Amino acid sequence: MIKICHQCDQNFEITRPTEQSFGRADDDLKFYEKVSPIFEGKKYLIPAPSLCPDCRLQRRLTSRNDRNFYKRKCDFSGKEIISMYKPNQNLKVYDHEIWWSDKWPARSDHSGGEATEYAQKYNFNQSFFEQLSKLICNVPHPNVIQLGNENSLYTNFTAWNKNCYICSAGNKLEDSAYCYNVQESKDCFDCLNLLYCELCYQTIHCENCYKLYFSPHSKNCQESYFLEDCIGCSHCLLCSNLQHKEYCILNKQYTKEEYLKKIQEYKLNTYDGIINAFNIWQKERIKYPKKANHNIFAENCTGEYISHSKNCENCYLIHKNNEDCKHIFAGFPNLKDSYDCIYTGEEAELIYEGMCSGDGTLKCAFVQVVVTGSADIYYGDYLINCQYCFGCSGLKNKKYCILNKQYTKEEYEKLVPKIIEHMIKTGEWGEFFPSSISPFGYNETVAQEYFPLTKEEALTKRFKWSDYEPEFPKVEKIIPANLLPDTINEIPDDILNWAILPVDMPCQGISTNRPFKIIAPELKFYREQNLPIPHLHPDERHKQRMELRNPRKLWKRNCMKCNAEIQTTYSPDRKEIVYCDQCYLKEVY
Repeated sequence: MIKICHQCDQNFEITRPTEQSFGRADDDLKFYEKVSPIFEGKKYLIPAPSLCPDCRLQRRLTSRNDRNFYKRKCDFSGKEIISMYKPNQNLKVYDHEIWWSDKWPARSDHSGGEATEYAQKYNFNQSFFEQLSKLICNVPHPNVIQLGNENSLYTNFTAWNKNCYICSAGNKLEDSAYCYNVQESKDCFDCLNLLYCELCYQTIHCENCYKLYFSPHSKNCQESYFLEDCIGCSHCLLCSNLQHKEYCILNKQYTKEEYLKKIQEYKLNTYDGIINAFNIWQKERIKYPKKANHNIFAENCTGEYISHSKNCENCYLIHKNNEDCKHIFAGFPNLKDSYDCIYTGEEAELIYEGMCSGDGTLKCAFVQVVVTGSADIYYGDYLINCQYCFGCSGLKNKKYCILNKQYTKEEYEKLVPKIIEHMIKTGEWGEFFPSSISPFGYNETVAQEYFPLTKEEALTKRFKWSDYEPEFPKVEKIIPANLLPDTINEIPDDILNWAILPVDMPCQGISTNRPFKIIAPELKFYREQNLPIPHLHPDERHKQRMELRNPRKLWKRNCMKCNAEIQTTYSPDRKEIVYCDQCYLKEVY
């Protein structure tokens, strides 16, 4: 069945089950039926989506602000807190430790709890999303999403982190800053999507690496610069597709003595030396074959960065026993039978249109931040261990609630079908939270990173936009980045009291005047690793790393060696040499 997306007008397909169906990817309608609620023996079918997969993802991402932090007051205690919500936000915000606790009246098990504090009676003369939006604005929300963190105020959607700053979507990270989706690592700065790494800088999609700098897609490598798709290499520079090599530069073998002498010529302890090496790397890296994708042990899967999973279609960043899933972005282990989710927790199953559904969630649809064993939730927002709730926000350990109002099981099962029928008439049933409900401007959210828009484009598409600019802290002086000393040994300690002003660099496509500061752990890291001070704002550095990744999109093309058809994130018009898995392995090994 071919549908036309209501937002971008592109065609997209909804698949029907057939006798030859294999895996969840062939059974869209069957999945929607499976996740649909049943009341008194009648199934209230979730309809096929009105938006294409990309527009559905974009809509979900407008609900998630990962990297923007503001100072504001806690609406419970009045103390100053760090928050993902702006101080002028029309939303009640509590410090996350208070929000998780039973300190506030609506979290108490006494006097009816949430059910009487913010409860709304459903109004059939209003649209569902109008009523849900009002509820969300009234119910307190946590300033950030953290669990078990220590000395890591400026982090969001993180757990068990220690001594971290501006780190998001990563767990068990220590003594690090400016990292995104970095897991179980330590002493890493300016990194993206790492696992089990230490003392890494500007690395992307790497695993089990030590002292690796400016490198993507490498594993078990150490003390090297500018590697790509390398495994088990050490003391290498500007290399691609090497396996278990040592003392190589531009894929050429040297002796240890030759290597140590040669590498000095690149002056990698200077900013200019790093820029020159980066430019060399950009020219050299396209000479070597690229894998069609970075999937491993991915049976009947399509997408990128999939490992140890099967029957997953159009999925990205999923690993360890994900099965029968479609359109998943960043799924944690053991996700089963789910569609259209981002950042979904372990052991979750039958999740549809979910943004950050937590560990052990079961049969939940149209939810954001629903955690810790919640089940049978439809249109849930920030719920903890709840079951059988519809259109609720901020509840904990509750059952049979609608718009936070408590009902008996019998009342709940009679009223929800009437609400669904009302939503069918208004065209709301089967749609995720509209972007108009999001408390964030489009430019504050992850949507801007994957679907970048100008302010004019965003407003034309009826997304919100934030023009809020927090006041920059007072500094002793402002220094243009091009006047910084070239090596870290020349940098004085009082740089911590300066603001660095980036200088336009047209050759790199960069034009920004956002000043930034260096923090003490960052300076310590640069000194110990003998790295120069960066010349760009951390947000610009993050943007550069994101641009080094391939787009989250698949193209059909042919292997440039055997001509076999492949699916890859390298578009056909790119210059890279792209091989199928078999040809790539023959070339490398």
